[in-house]
Amino acid sequence: MMAAAAIGACAGNFTKYVNPFIGTGAIEGGLCGNCYPGATMPFGMVQLSPDTHPAPDWYNASGYDYNDSTIYGFSHTRLSGTGACDLIDISLFPTTTDRTSSAFSHEQEEAHPGLYRVELLDEGISASLSATERVGIHQYDYPAGHQCRLLVDIDHSALKGSWDRQIIQGQLRQVAPNALAGYRWITGWAKLRKVCFYIEFSAPIRHLALSDGHRQEPGQVINGRALKAWVDFGQMDQLMCKVGISPVSWENAKENLQTEAPGWSFDDYVAQADAAWEQQLGKIAIKAPEDKMTTFYTALYHAMQQPNLSSDCNGQYMGADFTVRQMPEGQNQYTTFSLWDTYRGAHPLYTILDPERSRDFVNSMLDHYEAYGYLPIWQLWGQDNYCMIGNHAIPVVVDAVLKDIPGINAERAWAAVKGASLTPHPNSPWQVWEKYGYMPEPLQTQSVSITLEDSYDDWCVAQLAQRLGHDRDAQHFGKRAKNYVNLYNEDTHFFQPKDENGHWIEPFDPLCHGGNGGSAFTEGNAWQYYWYVPQDVAHLVELTGGAKAFEQKLDQFFTLTDQSGEQNNNVSGCIGQYAHGNEPSHHVAYLYNYIGKPEKTRALVARIMDEMYDNTSSGYAGNDDCGEMSAWYIFSALGFYPVNPASGQYDLGIPMVEEAVISLPQGGEFRIVNNLKSQKVKSVTLDGDKLTTLFLPHSSIAPGSTLTWK
Repeated sequence: MMAAAAIGACAGNFTKYVNPFIGTGAIEGGLCGNCYPGATMPFGMVQLSPDTHPAPDWYNASGYDYNDSTIYGFSHTRLSGTGACDLIDISLFPTTTDRTSSAFSHEQEEAHPGLYRVELLDEGISASLSATERVGIHQYDYPAGHQCRLLVDIDHSALKGSWDRQIIQGQLRQVAPNALAGYRWITGWAKLRKVCFYIEFSAPIRHLALSDGHRQEPGQVINGRALKAWVDFGQMDQLMCKVGISPVSWENAKENLQTEAPGWSFDDYVAQADAAWEQQLGKIAIKAPEDKMTTFYTALYHAMQQPNLSSDCNGQYMGADFTVRQMPEGQNQYTTFSLWDTYRGAHPLYTILDPERSRDFVNSMLDHYEAYGYLPIWQLWGQDNYCMIGNHAIPVVVDAVLKDIPGINAERAWAAVKGASLTPHPNSPWQVWEKYGYMPEPLQTQSVSITLEDSYDDWCVAQLAQRLGHDRDAQHFGKRAKNYVNLYNEDTHFFQPKDENGHWIEPFDPLCHGGNGGSAFTEGNAWQYYWYVPQDVAHLVELTGGAKAFEQKLDQFFTLTDQSGEQNNNVSGCIGQYAHGNEPSHHVAYLYNYIGKPEKTRALVARIMDEMYDNTSSGYAGNDDCGEMSAWYIFSALGFYPVNPASGQYDLGIPMVEEAVISLPQGGEFRIVNNLKSQKVKSVTLDGDKLTTLFLPHSSIAPGSTLTWK
């Protein structure tokens, strides 16, 4: 694994604590994070990293697994922490022969924000990678006296056939003595993507052989569905390659390259990437033990790898309707919205640290709605794959408007939020919702989970309607927000499925796990979904039978280890029925606050931080899910967390940091001072005034203040 000393010379005050190998491979089975160690910029379009599988799939979704020992190429796009694989575009592999893979060892591998380096052992080639926002930077050092060859593979992808993945068409052409360009159209988890590229080499091409999967021949252009190029440069000790990408055209990819990467100094690109990450990570300065510093800043690094840029330097991007569109000056289009995960903690974190980028995130979602007719569910490379349930762009949009983030048109946001809540689409048959007041299991699978999550989204819609004075809509969606009550069984004290006639579906087993269809619950069971009423915890306490009964049920939740049937593989990192490895459980430890038992919240939050995160390749208890697992740690380490992410308040836990300073974009600082000697808290003060509740309003953070724990 990366040795800090090996990269210390180029690391700043904050980047030196980032270990990109955290979460890249399970040590003893299970889930690890599904992260990658390669080079990227904050929220960049390019993620340049090694692929340790010839065709990555579900259990190596980032393309890299720390337990592997072979590299098959370095591709330019990928997902971080997801449970499914896609992207993996435009692979380069250096060789002196016709080799297409090489063994590697972690002893000759290092990673750092903006830098990845590895020795390809089979031929003694050293590969170094860096990146700008839209350009991948490669430097290959070849053994002296050998031929310098390169395989450019645009057939390489995630597993063909998975998600019906196939390449529809592509092109490779030589466009200059030292440059290749082209594109490919590919289907997969994202149903149709256009990926364009422009590759510039530091030396002229001596010989070019093009292949469409069936033949190999010299030439300057080839079209097909399995395209590769063998590029020969003669005998050279070192080759640099700059790869610009674009969703629009190879001409735009070239412009991206010329704008962001005009020079040939690899070290300059590494320094630029380190500086960009230093600035981004430095938005939170903490004091903590050394190992906790690494866990914290690596989590912050992972949280800031996505959403990803999808507009070019000239502002053009590919719309959801496959038309080329133009961004306003000074704004960017973004994609990679894993919203079922990231609405909970990651997006609230962005509203604190990066409200200007949050503006662009929200406006990107509104652009998607206007082009596509729905707000994004799980948007990837500008296209929706409809993965997961709920309509969780809604809380992100609503939260941004309610927090008065500049640059978001509130009435435009309202039109999208209301429209998305009335127009039926996959997993959201609103006509059924309106008719029954719940999702009947025979008519809609995952019915209990969808009922609970749609109730929350409707609560968010009602809040925005109320803010904007749309009183009838506020009343309508406020009523829909209470639909969760219709699936509460007072006899079993669980939310459970009903049929369309209002009858409970039997038999009912609260321990039985569901997946992503064929069950009333999504990636969990009735125990894990019991607590999903973040908009009205007080009413959930009442339904449970009062504070004492609620406490007893929470206690049982964190201690009951029984299982029934096959356990969903996303349910990991368990404390009793609590599963920190998947998002539905993430807020539950904080619910003791609502019945006046904050000491239990503190004990559990501290335990989760200690047990579910570490500095190894198996450092996460589950998939990082585009930074959501990381966002939970960042918030919790600071001492608070958004149980209801659109409420404008945070629930107090217990800080891990000894001290923290959040540099606010508006100017000023929010300070956290931890004077605790144990988990016993005597008082929490805000600018010297004692907090009388267990909740911290967002409005107290924004202008700058000091939160002190004693």
